[in-house]
Amino acid sequence: MPKILVTGADGFIGSHLCEYLVHQGHQVRALVWYNSFGQNGWLDSLDEQIRSELEIVTGDIRDGTLMRNLAQDCEWIMHLAALIGIPYSYRAPESYIDTNVKGTLNLLEAARTTGCSKVLITSTSEVYGSAQYVPIDEKHPLQPQSPYSASKIGADSLAISYAHSFEVPVTVVRPFNTYGPRQSNRAIIPTIITQLLSGADSLKLGDLRPTRDLLFVEDNVRAYQAIAEAALSPGTVVNVATGAEVSMQQVADTLIDQIRPGTPIVADPERIRPPKSEVQRLCGDASRLKELTNWEPRFDLSSGLAKTIEWYRQHPDRWQDGSRYQV
Repeated sequence: MPKILVTGADGFIGSHLCEYLVHQGHQVRALVWYNSFGQNGWLDSLDEQIRSELEIVTGDIRDGTLMRNLAQDCEWIMHLAALIGIPYSYRAPESYIDTNVKGTLNLLEAARTTGCSKVLITSTSEVYGSAQYVPIDEKHPLQPQSPYSASKIGADSLAISYAHSFEVPVTVVRPFNTYGPRQSNRAIIPTIITQLLSGADSLKLGDLRPTRDLLFVEDNVRAYQAIAEAALSPGTVVNVATGAEVSMQQVADTLIDQIRPGTPIVADPERIRPPKSEVQRLCGDASRLKELTNWEPRFDLSSGLAKTIEWYRQHPDRWQDGSRYQV
């Protein structure tokens, strides 16, 4: 089994990925963002048996020397570390360039100098902007509708350039909107669930007209290993999506019916994004992934939401009330 460096291991998707890879028998070096509190993000919530199998390292992807050192004896790199909040990218765009673009550059340089055999760079469906056609395949034009999406387009372009220029075995993994246990209130599904579970009189939300392709986190992390094991040409871009489109209004109504029927929705102006920045429609085409790996999503929206709600019910100490807007 290849030894794998996972960056962003302390986050929502990263922690699920580390857990999955350990179950699959991999050695995993898990990079978490350094802090003086000795906290390892969501890795601290994992079962002790899983944590004991991880080599947890603190650091920062903006440090190129550290990245080269961490990549030295790893055959695969799965790069997930990033700043991801779209509203925060309006406030602090420079930090998104430093982390998402320069941080990715550091990982690519580490892969080039150490000779890793596989490098997966995590992208986002936000790079497509509002759909010009659906389902969105990998040939869809890239449209930077927020500083966040612009930084990810830059990181993706760097990754592909390293495949062309230096033959670094890079694959750009482009997940659509991932949800599930451990996701922060920055995202709409945990925002809705936590407000409803906390007993709020009403549900404070932003624009509910946009549509998304909602991907359960367990399906997402299975795709990473499937992509890493596939024989792909350097520079390949691969969508991870369900091909199903649902509006945020439909998601809100479904969760209300399952948790607290009759709860009214109140528009919160603070949660409304600038009109030209909001991505109105996303629905992904994962045909390339299915053809290359035989991957298929195992969770539909109903079963994924049920598992997500259950996690929040069982872990009231691990989430905050979503009525307070979190960028």
